[in-house]
Amino acid sequence: MTEKNYTMKEAMIFSQRIAQLSKALWKSIEKDWQQWIKPADLNINEHHILWIAYHLNGSSISDVAKFGVMHVSTAFNFSKKLEERGLLKFSKKESDKRNTYIKLTEKGEEVLLSLMETYDPDKNSVFSGAMPLKNLYGKFPEIVEMMAIVRNVYGDDFMEIFERSFENIENEFDDKDGYLTKKDPSKELVIKD
Repeated sequence: MTEKNYTMKEAMIFSQRIAQLSKALWKSIEKDWQQWIKPADLNINEHHILWIAYHLNGSSISDVAKFGVMHVSTAFNFSKKLEERGLLKFSKKESDKRNTYIKLTEKGEEVLLSLMETYDPDKNSVFSGAMPLKNLYGKFPEIVEMMAIVRNVYGDDFMEIFERSFENIENEFDDKDGYLTKKDPSKELVIKD
């Protein structure tokens, strides 16, 4: 029998602290997220699928399920609804007939980008709750410990996709006049050797 470096009381307190904090945060996040995407007539799963499809630029339903933290049938069913609305298209690969792949349509990308442009941090309670820390320390909380826990639960692949989506925003979007807008690739400066 291996010796544990924690007591049962410590384990219970930690587990319940994470559970209670996560539930409280999720309730607030869910409300804010639903209000943000309401004008596009999307639910959270549908928006999340569009987000994943955008950042993975063509992904399998199983990837959507994995990175969207949802069951495969949930990912498929909501993707099907998005396809019916013309926001996604389904495909199979010649080399992989077993998996179904999704990709954003032009209309789907327009909906997603429009939502990104209308994001209002003042209507986000978790963002507002973090502002006193930003004002005090000059930066937002990095949440490194939480990310480490998620990495240990969901793995490196999950965290790589997680980080890629934020790198994409950093590299592909500008903040102009308080709005997030996609950079125009035709106006990008190209430096040749």
